[in-house]
Amino acid sequence: MLRHMFLFLSKNKTLTKFAKAYGTRLGARRFVAGDTIESAVQTVKRLNRSGLCATIDYLGEYAASEKEANQVAEECKKAIQAIAEHQLDSELSLKLTSIGLDLSEELALSHLHAILSAAKQYGIAVTIDMEDYSHYEQTLAIYRQCKQEFEMLGTVIQAYLYRAAEDIRHMRDLKPILRLVKGAYKESAAVAFPDKKGTDLHFQSLIKLQLLSGNYTAVATHDDDIITFTKQLVAEHHIPASQFEFQMLYGIRPERQKELAKEGYRMRVYVPYGTDWFSYFMRRIAERPANAAFVLKGILKK
Repeated sequence: MLRHMFLFLSKNKTLTKFAKAYGTRLGARRFVAGDTIESAVQTVKRLNRSGLCATIDYLGEYAASEKEANQVAEECKKAIQAIAEHQLDSELSLKLTSIGLDLSEELALSHLHAILSAAKQYGIAVTIDMEDYSHYEQTLAIYRQCKQEFEMLGTVIQAYLYRAAEDIRHMRDLKPILRLVKGAYKESAAVAFPDKKGTDLHFQSLIKLQLLSGNYTAVATHDDDIITFTKQLVAEHHIPASQFEFQMLYGIRPERQKELAKEGYRMRVYVPYGTDWFSYFMRRIAERPANAAFVLKGILKK
């Protein structure tokens, strides 16, 4: 029930507007690397010194105007420039709705092409984040269209969706770079596993499917059972370390992140920044309602 409540709140436009004005003091600083690219750069530098790599994400979803979409696209290009200038071990992640997908596919594609062109100039990889199911097919279609021109482009497959394995098979001709996740949106049982056990078993089958295809695989999880499964799988099939990595979110299990890096695994941290943090933050609380304690601490802290 708590999970559903926080997922519902994540889509509340009034609360999102209030959160933007209030700043990240509502406990979000645990999960968000500040408001600006400068703060994100400092965070990534610290992570790099600890042996961790990163992917930077300028927070924002569902741009309501062309002006908003333009602003996010410019910020993405600014982030790419910062990664290059500071020689960060980092990639870029972005959401298509933040660059105008809900306004027009043409607008989003125009922005995406400009961002990917800038990234290609510096040899920086980009991942298209997956959003809710209403944007799923459109996102995969755009990925297919752009991957042929931009080799270092990746996207995300969500394990709670029944169709995920078939989608991976359909993309094999692209040699897709995939981030595999459990999924953090509230979806109907008609399209997604309603329980953790079903999702976890499917997640393991997707990891095996993608890794054994020989394509690059990012296993994005904080679940030790999934991490152990991946370790055993790559050892059993002699899969090189250059073909996969683990990914976790900034602010969640930082010591475990360092442990995996020390064990010799590539460990990437998802580093979000920006003022439009509320939806992202609510989904993090939905994943683990105990995180709500950080909200209270943020409100009470002077």
